[in-house]
Amino acid sequence: MLLALLLPYLLAPLYRVGHPVSTLMAWRYITRAPISRQWIDLAAMAPSLPRSVIASEDAKFCSHHGIDWGALREVIDDAEDGEVTRGGSTITQQVAKNLFLWQGRSFVRKALEFPLALWIELVLPKRRILEIYLNIAELGPSGQFGAQAGATYAFGHGASTLSPREAALLAAILPNPVRRSARNPGPGVRRLAGIYIARAQAGELPRCWNENRGF
Repeated sequence: MLLALLLPYLLAPLYRVGHPVSTLMAWRYITRAPISRQWIDLAAMAPSLPRSVIASEDAKFCSHHGIDWGALREVIDDAEDGEVTRGGSTITQQVAKNLFLWQGRSFVRKALEFPLALWIELVLPKRRILEIYLNIAELGPSGQFGAQAGATYAFGHGASTLSPREAALLAAILPNPVRRSARNPGPGVRRLAGIYIARAQAGELPRCWNENRGF
């Protein structure tokens, strides 16, 4: 039991290199469910994709240390007010969950996820965390994982040639590419994509990879 709890902490530093897979990908391999993932380095992706995904999933990715405490407080406040809660997980938390934990909502999983996200931020640079996320996130309805497979399924070409609109559509289907589609986007997905495009044109999307953060 103790080894199982410690294993993610031992493995995380090793993920500075290589092409790690998520627990969901591993499960699909084991059960022989369809799966498609072709690794693509962050430097090879269209720049609009990481910018759109940060704007969509984690606006403070460049400045937090694994957990966005302000966003978490807002989620708790919404729950206390009886409002429909929105996701408060950072990209780093999602990497922790996808690499080492399980899907679905659970207090136990969250309790394991928080310290693991803080550890990942200590042992991996921001650039690598984002690169891993964009290669293990589920981005298609039938086993497409990562930006390359998601872009190919939705638009017929790879992540390196995504237009700003296509990048925004992929960002808009997170975190549920089964119910949302970039290939045949509905009104809600198109609306979200339009917001991300407008932010990009206004210069509002995060640009931490242009700052002294290793991007």
